Amino acid sequence: MKYTLFFVLCFVVAEFSWGQDDFLAKQYFQDGDFEKAVVFYENLVKKNPRRTDYSEALVACYQQLERYQEAETFLQDKISQNFVFPTFFIELGYNYALQNQPEKSSEYYQKAIEKIDENPNFGYGIGYRFQKYALLDEAIQAYTRAMTLKPELNYNFQLARIYGEQGEIEKMYQSYLQLVYDGKSSRSNVLRNINDFISEDPQNENNVKLRKTLLVNAQKNPDVLWNELLSWLFIQQNQFKQAFAQEKAIYKRAEGSNLDRIRNLGDIAQENEDYDTAVAIFEYIVENASQPNRKLNAQLSLIEIELLNTGGKKLDAIEKKYEALLDEYGYQNNLLQLQIAYANFLTFRKEQPDPAIAMLKKSLEQPLGRFGVAYIKMALGEILVFDQRFSEALIYFTQIQKSLKNDVIGQDARYKVAETSFYKGDFDWALTQLKVLRSSTSQLIANDAMQLSLLISDNSLEDSTQTALKKYARADLLAYQKKTQQAVDILEDILQNHKGEKIEDEALLRQAKLLEEQGKYEAAEFNYIKIIEFYSQDILADDAHFALGQLYENHLNAPEKAKPQYEKIIYNYQDSYYFPQARKNFRRLRGDSIN
Repeated sequence: MKYTLFFVLCFVVAEFSWGQDDFLAKQYFQDGDFEKAVVFYENLVKKNPRRTDYSEALVACYQQLERYQEAETFLQDKISQNFVFPTFFIELGYNYALQNQPEKSSEYYQKAIEKIDENPNFGYGIGYRFQKYALLDEAIQAYTRAMTLKPELNYNFQLARIYGEQGEIEKMYQSYLQLVYDGKSSRSNVLRNINDFISEDPQNENNVKLRKTLLVNAQKNPDVLWNELLSWLFIQQNQFKQAFAQEKAIYKRAEGSNLDRIRNLGDIAQENEDYDTAVAIFEYIVENASQPNRKLNAQLSLIEIELLNTGGKKLDAIEKKYEALLDEYGYQNNLLQLQIAYANFLTFRKEQPDPAIAMLKKSLEQPLGRFGVAYIKMALGEILVFDQRFSEALIYFTQIQKSLKNDVIGQDARYKVAETSFYKGDFDWALTQLKVLRSSTSQLIANDAMQLSLLISDNSLEDSTQTALKKYARADLLAYQKKTQQAVDILEDILQNHKGEKIEDEALLRQAKLLEEQGKYEAAEFNYIKIIEFYSQDILADDAHFALGQLYENHLNAPEKAKPQYEKIIYNYQDSYYFPQARKNFRRLRGDSIN
């Protein structure tokens, strides 16, 4: 028993001593104290001759101390053993390179590569070690040799990275694309890496090379994959018409394909205001869709685009289109989007909320699930707000909030409660709801809640009568009702009669947004600049910078003026909600590749 205990104690002490040596060796090495580190690593190598990490660290210490001869002797001993790990040839070659002996270094690099002939699985370790020392040509030799000898190995990801570092862009693209084609890497991972090298400009050299590489692959080995990747490239370049041509080819060729990809492209084209292409896409879906839901969504999108540039004269014609759709589809519980779209049209475009309310109440009589009921009640509540029937609207929003309190739609309904309370002047109840929403899982809702909460609290302290705040709420409601000019006029009243009050920057920003809607871009520019000049330390400064950047870029054709606005956000407002998009926009305008 005593001997056993003694043996265990000795083992524990030895393990502790080894562990302490390992810790101290690494610590001294990291601190750059190689004189001390080398002592510990020499001891560790003596005790653990098969541990390659200790041997390599010892060699690194010798080299840092310029004790090249000791490193060479140690490595020559290593490679003379019966079993030698191939990376020691690279270490010896690198040791000669540090002594400016290129012929000897090349000799041992080549010996390391030749070891791959004995076992192709050595390819990864050898290639990776060459990469460590920036010996990229040798790394390429190692990886490609291993893959040639053993085709099931795939080092295209490593090769792509190396080709990228060397500026061999077409070879890099081909390696990445081969990974996707062979199913060795996810498409999203590969595209994320490729995206670092392209821009939105179709004439960019790297974009041209990628398109050429994809077309060559498509000619050599026809596959729907190349159409999908070409479509992706065209979307990055905002060439939605060309992307549509690829998507049609995919739809016709792929077995069991549906129209979801084409639908997504239509939404992207519409969002980017390429309405001609969006219309062509949605018309194609209407012609080819076999499922009523897909066909109806496309038909509603076509009406939505038509409404963007439609005056009052055409509203009756559009109403007839909605009525025709209702005749075709009826009141189906799986096609609620039609009833909601038509109700919104009647309310916000024709200012006829009563028939819209009646129609949605009729829709609620259908057998619906919780979410179906919530969507109808949300639309109904919004229309009741338009009609200034605030109490009824609050009932519907509160019901949604209670039914789906853990879902985003429930949080959105709570925000609607706060917003409706704000419109009717019940600022205290609005604040109560907003405080909960400031920690919402939806960043957009949380950001909106914070802004409205600050607007109310900041403008309730210095003005107990809340006169300016009530005017602002009235203007906000008029804007919601699409009575834009009336809203602009009330905000102007605030700016003229409540100068110096906290609400002034809020009124300037809200008015600027409405002026943009009216196409009065110079007037909007004036407001944004005024916020930046007089309220640069306040919470809306980043909003003004971003909005002004967007205005210069999208409406005033002054991208050079937009750039400093985004730059201000990058350097001065890093916690801003707009920071990620501002950085992306700035890099794009500067001509960088955008990831």
